[in-house]
Amino acid sequence: MNLTEYDISHPFKAVVVDSKRITPAETAEVRHITLNVFNATFNYIEGQSVGVLVPGPHEFGNEHHMRLYSIASSRQGENHNMSEISLCVRRCFYIDEVSGEKHPGIASNYLCDREPGDTILLTGPYGRQFLPPRDPDANLLMIGVGTGIAPFRAFLKHIYSERKDWKGKVRLFYGARNGMDKLYFNDRNNDLINYYDEETFQAIEAFSPRPHFDDPVDMGSAVKVHAAEVWEMILAHKTHVYVAGLSDLEKQLDEVMADVAGSPEAWADKKQDLIEDHRWSTLFYA
Repeated sequence: MNLTEYDISHPFKAVVVDSKRITPAETAEVRHITLNVFNATFNYIEGQSVGVLVPGPHEFGNEHHMRLYSIASSRQGENHNMSEISLCVRRCFYIDEVSGEKHPGIASNYLCDREPGDTILLTGPYGRQFLPPRDPDANLLMIGVGTGIAPFRAFLKHIYSERKDWKGKVRLFYGARNGMDKLYFNDRNNDLINYYDEETFQAIEAFSPRPHFDDPVDMGSAVKVHAAEVWEMILAHKTHVYVAGLSDLEKQLDEVMADVAGSPEAWADKKQDLIEDHRWSTLFYA
């Protein structure tokens, strides 16, 4: 859906409680930003997003610039404070294809520059297609790259810290450019390390083969190493698949899974079955 199709007519205020960099100085800046939401009617479920409204003026006379960010907290709120949510934000820059000039991403730089006490405008929540299943016997196959980890952080907190009755397999394939880029798995923030003790949980990492050349994360190879278990999970009727990150991630997965399934046609058929059964969900970032 185009961002212009989202209803932003009823924004609400949020105040920055905390903003911490969760990557070391020698790699790309990613911040974990906690917000206090002053709206008694604001309720969300894991996997949903909020719109951040950056005040203008902007190009074409727009009063606000809007960007979607996945909520990285469970429905019980950040640190079990239901008035607080967290966002995982990478400070982005873009190269103008014509001039070659480097420009800061509007929303990401706006958010990364906010300090505790600053007020921002939010809209939403949006998205009801990327939600965790209710059945505790369901298997979760989660595949994410970069800040695509945000909704999966919310999923894991919900099923292990709040429900505590999860029996299905939970597999997280997580990609980062290099080891320093791992989010929520490092010495600056290791929230997700806590779930390594869960019998049903396993995390599998993937990195870029040439991080200094900005080559994409080789998620395909990580999935291929675990192809037997991945395919076994996909064939199980109780498995739900979630893919989050940059849009080229789905292409990587399609290529690998075509080999695992025996042909591109066989994988396309199986993937369509998952989609029709509401067990294949994607969340891609521009």
